[in-house]
Amino acid sequence: MLNQDTLREATRLTQAGQLTEATALLQRMFRGERPPAEASAAKGLSRLQDQSPLTIELKANGVGNADRAAPAETPAATARRHRPLFDRAKDGTWLGLRGVKHAPASMTDIAPVGTKFIDGTYSNETGSRTYKLFVPSSYHQGQPLPLVVMLHGCTQSPDDFAAGTRMNFIAEEQNCLVVYPAQPSGANPSKCWNWFRAADQRRDEGEPSLIAGITRRVMRDYSVDPKRVFIAGLSAGGAAAAVMGATYSDLYAAVGIHSGLAYGAATDMPSAFAAMRQGNKSDRQTVAGGRMIPTIIFHGDRDTTVHPDNGAHVVEHAIGATKTRKKVHRGQIPGGHGYTRTTHTDGEREILEHWNVHGAGHAWSGGSPAGSYTDVEGPDATKEMLRFFLDHPQRARSVGRDECPEEVCQEAT
Repeated sequence: MLNQDTLREATRLTQAGQLTEATALLQRMFRGERPPAEASAAKGLSRLQDQSPLTIELKANGVGNADRAAPAETPAATARRHRPLFDRAKDGTWLGLRGVKHAPASMTDIAPVGTKFIDGTYSNETGSRTYKLFVPSSYHQGQPLPLVVMLHGCTQSPDDFAAGTRMNFIAEEQNCLVVYPAQPSGANPSKCWNWFRAADQRRDEGEPSLIAGITRRVMRDYSVDPKRVFIAGLSAGGAAAAVMGATYSDLYAAVGIHSGLAYGAATDMPSAFAAMRQGNKSDRQTVAGGRMIPTIIFHGDRDTTVHPDNGAHVVEHAIGATKTRKKVHRGQIPGGHGYTRTTHTDGEREILEHWNVHGAGHAWSGGSPAGSYTDVEGPDATKEMLRFFLDHPQRARSVGRDECPEEVCQEAT
């Protein structure tokens, strides 16, 4: 049970810019410790240099394992725990796979031979973001291709995410373009997308405007089928993908959310901690267009970084008031994980899939060890997401000129 007084105090500290003190207070609460009489009196704690709130995966080992009996702490572990929070955020030692190091991926791990993986930059009044664009070997101007936008998780990069998911290899087989926006450490110390900040949850503002801008830039510069533009992400990237699906349902035909959270599950750092810990429900509604966007969700039932209940909450938010028929399928990957796949059908069309992967933690299901945060024991989230995407081109509907990019409006008129 969460202590509401503690949450209010953590919110006050966050608003006052005392982010380290707020984080420490939330950690004590999640460990079941009694908070001190005056949380703000913790003057010995170091301050964060960067005032952007810490996000989604900064608590995995401190909070996610709170229900287990803690072993005796070694002097080295004590020293690590007392390092300044900003330092621990930068090197990822609070993440679910703490201590796992990966060598930089080689190009043979990132993209097939004969394809292109191109650097790009997009800027608007909000700021600037770099990105990497995968172009399949069979691409030629004039043949409109599907486009998949991939949002990486905390501490990751486009190269790392591409290597871990192997999305470029599956996209080469299916003849798709793939773009990977990059979140810099200047925007978040752990390179997390700021999915939980109110300013980054609105259409045409903050990070959503940058991600949508990158999407439209690729649509402008390459032959893209505007009815087959999709977005997916892992963890913080998955939560950001949920934001994009809710606020730009006219731009994206379908959404993939892996180990993420529903749109509106949090609006500040204290509520983000609470959502990750226990899976907060969202009362927020889709902003753009009001339609249900087809969604595929993957979540491991042993995830201690983002509570597995968040996967179910993504389902609830995606369906909204839509009446669906539900079917449950159970399977087993030979030598790997079992899973439960629940589908929701609207008429004759399956519009939502929820893959609950049994025994899996906070990692991309079926991914490659060439990248970080991957689980090789399957099922293969990359293949299943791309299969789902290509089965769900955007349905024709009436749109206003202020609701869609020029390319989509031209197609609709």
